[in-house]
Amino acid sequence: MTVKSFYLAERSSPPTNQYAFGYTVRIANEGERTAQLRTRHWIITDGDGKVQEVRGEGVVGAQPVLKPGQHFEYTSWCMLATAHGSMHGTYQMVGEDGEGFDATIAPFPLALPYSLN
Repeated sequence: MTVKSFYLAERSSPPTNQYAFGYTVRIANEGERTAQLRTRHWIITDGDGKVQEVRGEGVVGAQPVLKPGQHFEYTSWCMLATAHGSMHGTYQMVGEDGEGFDATIAPFPLALPYSLN
């Protein structure tokens, strides 16, 4: 799984502490069995340590079924009250045998370009 984040200046309003960040996630099935992404759980932390949790069905309206070797890519976004923060979470997956498992998304930064060392 890979994630790339980016600042969305056109959706942001720094004078009112609204900073929009986009992220593109590429989910790949590197296993030997077909699996479906059913739900998501994101933990979003802003620069002040305020945490938002987002749970929901699928991603961007989809619950992709991935056969071994297949991938699914999507782009979404979130809003923070600070110029930097981070996200991490899990996708709840179901294998073809009906057994559920979590796919972990490692923490990734949300930051204005050139704002972090």
